[in-house]
Amino acid sequence: MFNLRRLGAFTPLVAVLLNLLLAYVVYFIARIAYLLENFSFFSQGLSFSHVMELAGGGLVFDTSAILVTNIPYMVCMLFPLHFKETKVWQQICRWLYLGINGLALAVNLCDAVYFPFTMRRTTTTVFSEFSNEGNLGSIFFTETLRHFYLVILFAVVMWGMYKLYQETRLERKNLSWWRYSLVTLLSMLVMAPFVVAGIRGGFTTAVRPITISNANQYAERPVEAALVLNTPFSLYRTIGKDVFVVPEYFATEEEMAAVYSPIHATDTITPMIKKNVVVLIVESFGREYIGALNQTLEHGQYKGYTPCVDSLISRSVTFSHSYCNGRKSIDGMPSILSSIPMFVEPFFLTPSSMNHVSGIASLLAGEGYETAFFHGAQRGSMGFQAFARSTGFQQYYGREDYCEDSRFGGDADFDGTWAIWDEPFMQYFAAKMSEMHEPFMTAIFTASSHHPYVVPEQYKEQYPEEGIIIHKCIRYTDMAIGKFFERASKEPWFKNTIFVLTSDHTNLSDHAEYQTDIGGFCSPIIIFDPSGELEPRMEQKIAQQIDILPTLMGLLHYPKPFFAFGIDVLNTPAEQTWAVNYLNGVYQYVKQGHVLQFDGEQCKGYYALSDSLMQHNLLDRQSEEQKNMERELKAIIQQYMTRMTQDRLRAE
Repeated sequence: MFNLRRLGAFTPLVAVLLNLLLAYVVYFIARIAYLLENFSFFSQGLSFSHVMELAGGGLVFDTSAILVTNIPYMVCMLFPLHFKETKVWQQICRWLYLGINGLALAVNLCDAVYFPFTMRRTTTTVFSEFSNEGNLGSIFFTETLRHFYLVILFAVVMWGMYKLYQETRLERKNLSWWRYSLVTLLSMLVMAPFVVAGIRGGFTTAVRPITISNANQYAERPVEAALVLNTPFSLYRTIGKDVFVVPEYFATEEEMAAVYSPIHATDTITPMIKKNVVVLIVESFGREYIGALNQTLEHGQYKGYTPCVDSLISRSVTFSHSYCNGRKSIDGMPSILSSIPMFVEPFFLTPSSMNHVSGIASLLAGEGYETAFFHGAQRGSMGFQAFARSTGFQQYYGREDYCEDSRFGGDADFDGTWAIWDEPFMQYFAAKMSEMHEPFMTAIFTASSHHPYVVPEQYKEQYPEEGIIIHKCIRYTDMAIGKFFERASKEPWFKNTIFVLTSDHTNLSDHAEYQTDIGGFCSPIIIFDPSGELEPRMEQKIAQQIDILPTLMGLLHYPKPFFAFGIDVLNTPAEQTWAVNYLNGVYQYVKQGHVLQFDGEQCKGYYALSDSLMQHNLLDRQSEEQKNMERELKAIIQQYMTRMTQDRLRAE
């Protein structure tokens, strides 16, 4: 402890400064814990000097977060009232400080656990994302036990903060009230501009208040922006902020549309083929887990965890490079069913979710299709029911509906956390489709290959722990998919159906190729037509979730113009196929064998797709291809932002 009493009226100011310095240490410890917890995502090219460089950049964001959150503490300490210098008041200030900075430490450590699922710092949309879930307590308890070492770290750091906290320990009788009031008032006035500058990220009027995207100026890769940032900053900086801001890359809409337009004209000559459409969105079913899509992995020895899906792929159309458009379940829904990618924040957690939106269901319902969406969780979970309704699904079947059907196991098939186990719920899915009128369009969102990564009791010996914790769940869900197709194949509607199987997003990984900025978005896209009209093959093309809607419309010869950010990948030459996603303030655009990284103002990286570990940045070469990709990406971004803010997400 420093002896601050000899400083007299200056004691509160010095105590505040020392305690704020202690907060910086706490944030640094949290950042190192964040790094170690997720080391495999950051290890590529990482050195001690680079970690210090990232931490140095993080000081800017730590300063902003520390000053914003500690304003109540600073005011309580420096408010010029002579009579507040009592032992009780100092204890109040101590516990206020510990509460504020202890909470900041807790959210940073919790976010370290959540990072593998999102590859970014958490923002305020997380409160909307899980607002309808009633199982968060059990999940939090499970993760607390699993990451007990972070709990121990939290307790040790809190103890250290308590012991190192600097009190003023002034005795009122020895203070001159006017001198005390003058010094503390001047302290507040002097600190005020420094606090404002620290929160904004700089002193000059030319400096705009720093945002999450500013972290990329310190990071070599988009994923590293999460190390530069801290979670309190990401949370407070996204409160009430406009998510979609229209850039001005193109002066006119005509100029922009000449480069890229999401309005698709259709074949009005060929009659529409009214086949059934079934979309399977499989939770966390990343491309990495599928042996048939990784035949060169581990020097050709990799078998994967999906024998049933491997068999399905042998009868289907797949793609050499296929990607999801987001990192969360709520990103996957709009991408797959409405061809709307995730830029900046999940679409239906923003005010733009109130826009008029089309989708596979609404387009086909207009052509006489019966439509239904299936998700084994309780109604309202993840906001899926609301989104399904807004995009044209006429029926929604959830956990409650399953439990009311006497043909199945009822609530005994509930996994105890999220939803009905995949195996029985997919059998229910097949049974309900047999009750629908053809043509129909359905989608199912599975749940079992999800945290907390458990399988039904009767399968624990069949699917034991192996590899990483999710692998046993992938095997179980793969088995459920196999049994679904086995049952569906016996139904009269089977051969008149086009099936699409994809994942909502990727998940835990144990291969470096799938832990890069672009590797974290590798999802399967499998199109299966049991009639045999679609020749099974691996297309040497780039595909993405937002291509599913326009590709299906192409297969069906849909006769009207429609809206989709993606393309009909089967009827597009390979060199014109592309994919786009967004990570930590950086847009990633994949085309013609390269990945372009663009932060909205300038290019940050340019890599060959063959450079699977993204080790060689080719940005300095300034090729014509790179310039064309940047121009196309700018058109996609401006179209997206313009249409989001103007409610123009349907064909005009």
